[in-house]
Amino acid sequence: MVKRKLYIISLDAFGASDLEFAKTLPHFQEILNRSALVKEVESVYPSLTYVAHTSIATGMNPNRHGIIHNTHRQPERQSPDWYWYAKEIKKATIFDVAKKAGYTTCALLWPVTGRSPSIDYNLAEIFPNRPWQTLVMVSAFASSTKYALEMNKKYSSLRNGIDQPELDDFVTAIAVDTIKTKQPDLMAVHLVDLDSMRHHYGVLSDQAKEAIVRMDRHLGQIIDAMKEIGIYEDTVLAVLGDHYQIDTHTVIRPNHLFLDKGWQTIDRKRNIKDWKVLAKAADGACYIYRKDVSITNKMILDALKGIEGRVETIHSAAEARKMGADENCLFILEAKPGYYFESDVLYPFMESTAKNLPDRRLHSATHGFSPKKKKYATTLMVSGPGIDKNAVVEKGKLIDEGPTFLHAIGLKFPEATDGRVINKIFL
Repeated sequence: MVKRKLYIISLDAFGASDLEFAKTLPHFQEILNRSALVKEVESVYPSLTYVAHTSIATGMNPNRHGIIHNTHRQPERQSPDWYWYAKEIKKATIFDVAKKAGYTTCALLWPVTGRSPSIDYNLAEIFPNRPWQTLVMVSAFASSTKYALEMNKKYSSLRNGIDQPELDDFVTAIAVDTIKTKQPDLMAVHLVDLDSMRHHYGVLSDQAKEAIVRMDRHLGQIIDAMKEIGIYEDTVLAVLGDHYQIDTHTVIRPNHLFLDKGWQTIDRKRNIKDWKVLAKAADGACYIYRKDVSITNKMILDALKGIEGRVETIHSAAEARKMGADENCLFILEAKPGYYFESDVLYPFMESTAKNLPDRRLHSATHGFSPKKKKYATTLMVSGPGIDKNAVVEKGKLIDEGPTFLHAIGLKFPEATDGRVINKIFL
């Protein structure tokens, strides 16, 4: 079988609502004109970046692939470890399947790929969260070391740590270089500028609009590189979002309620060092866990009445399982639009996100919410050989994307997935 190349570009926080503006930009317009379009794609729950990207890569819901949050449950740490490493994924990924089939693979800041044996050219998404670490150190360890050091040496002048928009400039330059010099069979690129701008300034802010313009430029740079080496027409190209965002006005820290009940103890830095009941915030959603079974569901629900006017739904563990979230939780809280959750008790129980704080930044918009929320869908564009450029599919799911991408290049996952191939986009 002749190998068919697959290139995936993830535009973090790009939603279905962004399509109208994107159509006015040259490179988005070019892609849309030659692509099958899935207008509204339902994300996963909670709709966090690492959770969503692993569902894209596996075709599985979070409780199947094991990445149920961006970060580990480490309440004793101010900066918990993220799910950086591929070994934490319980199911086969598109990288595993492609590598086994003899494909050369590349991932650029694709979440949960650290130290993956299935990625030949890997620049893992990771940052230092210990005082003795540096960005170059942790990146070299988690990535393909020689490749990461080589790319950092060539393009480090473009970046400013992990700040945006410089980081996307850096990643795009590496993508262009890698396409021209390595020509991988499968490439996955994660661009995060828009997500950062929406968190900082709001969903429809001028800064978010400017980030979409920059994304358009980056797409053009990648397309030009593909054209230059003659692979553009013969490559399956997928451009997608992972979730959308919702504007916020208030942050809530539910662990204050449990601390007041005596169900938690804290150290002198106000880190939670032990707990019987714990809130693990996922921005628009919040897991509730229990270790002490003598504390009843009713007692916990009574404690949560302190925020009941700000919570849209409290899902049971059974409902969480059905939605694909962590089945080990006791409840999941779903915030009303305008609110989001944080896990710490260092800062006040509730704060306005309009606060101008010198030492930290609250979200003006965020995600993590139920993918069923109105006007919260993301989107998918797919082009290339075997794809019907005139196909328009009204609705799909994020878990459908991995199976669909592999089908487009003649491969499939080793076991049945939660997602299905979107057959309507194929000729």
